[in-house]
Amino acid sequence: MRMSPCIVTVVGARPQFVKAAVVSRAFAQAGVEECLVHTGQHYDAAMSEIFFEELGIERPAYNLGVGSGSHGKQTAAMLSGIEAVLLERRPSMLVIYGDTNSTVAGALAAAKLHIPVAHVEAGLRSFLRTMPEEINRVVADHLSDWLFCPTDAAVQNLKVEGIMDGMRRGPGTVHVLQVGDVMLDATRTFAPIAIAKSGVLRELGLFGKRFVLATVHRAENTDDPARLREIFGGLRAVASGVPVVMPLHPRTRGKLAEHGIASDGIRLIDPVGYLDMNALEAASALVATDSGGVQKEAFFHGVPCVTLRDRTEWIELVTHGWNRLADPAIPGLVERCVREALTTPKPSSVPSLYGDADASGRIAQAVAAAIRVPERVA
Repeated sequence: MRMSPCIVTVVGARPQFVKAAVVSRAFAQAGVEECLVHTGQHYDAAMSEIFFEELGIERPAYNLGVGSGSHGKQTAAMLSGIEAVLLERRPSMLVIYGDTNSTVAGALAAAKLHIPVAHVEAGLRSFLRTMPEEINRVVADHLSDWLFCPTDAAVQNLKVEGIMDGMRRGPGTVHVLQVGDVMLDATRTFAPIAIAKSGVLRELGLFGKRFVLATVHRAENTDDPARLREIFGGLRAVASGVPVVMPLHPRTRGKLAEHGIASDGIRLIDPVGYLDMNALEAASALVATDSGGVQKEAFFHGVPCVTLRDRTEWIELVTHGWNRLADPAIPGLVERCVREALTTPKPSSVPSLYGDADASGRIAQAVAAAIRVPERVA
């Protein structure tokens, strides 16, 4: 397949839209021609359309409209759709983000067509293979030619699995680069706009540093009634003394209804856009979440976090005291951790863990150099 001097970027979920907003801007500045493909994994307007509008992302050239479904059904539909785009556009590289089904489908489609794959946010590990995200990120990393890592730990994780910078894999060379975290780029870019323009605090009648912001969406929590009941029980208990505000993910809303889990006392609101979410994070006293991205965003805003899981990919935040783990499998732990975090002084230092807010520029420069002097042509 003769390749054209452009790249195809695959996105499908909220965190990927945020990352693409800054990286795509950097691609344009570096003169890289980009074709954006939206798989439709997140298709609700509040989880998709609003992000393109707020962040100024170019409208996708393709929207596959895959929607929801089982992992196999969803990934298969994405794989077929992405393959068709790649055969039509014949790009020099495919760029993927994170750890969703969109990520692994893009990696598989490109690798089988011998198109180099670049993985942004490579090397993260929870070391829990029961998580679908863990399977996705491991597969994506082992298929990728360019692995853009956010931290030293991510680089070391890849090395343990035998993925090292400069190693040969087939006809090409693997490139492992620690570039920093593009989520820091996004926060530095958009948080001032969010704080200046968002009216969400006023609309909700919230006051700065007087509420807890919570999010729950991961399958390990929503698909387990006992874990979900423990999380909401703990947050309801906390809400008796401190307001708890939760933008409710559509999947979580459905599971609460399915299992008859009470949420009274917690202020449930519809999902919010990126700017409103940043405004809520920055103004909150504490963030309680099972989202990887929200854990980091809390840190970027100088807000402590309780992770509603028994582990995190961002272990450095726990090490430095900005995050603590609350395993929902342990009765009472969610409530106890949230209460402790609310009454414990914040760490005195804010370490530089995720680079200098120019990860997107480094990625764009590396990609620009790679596609102008391609290492392999199929």
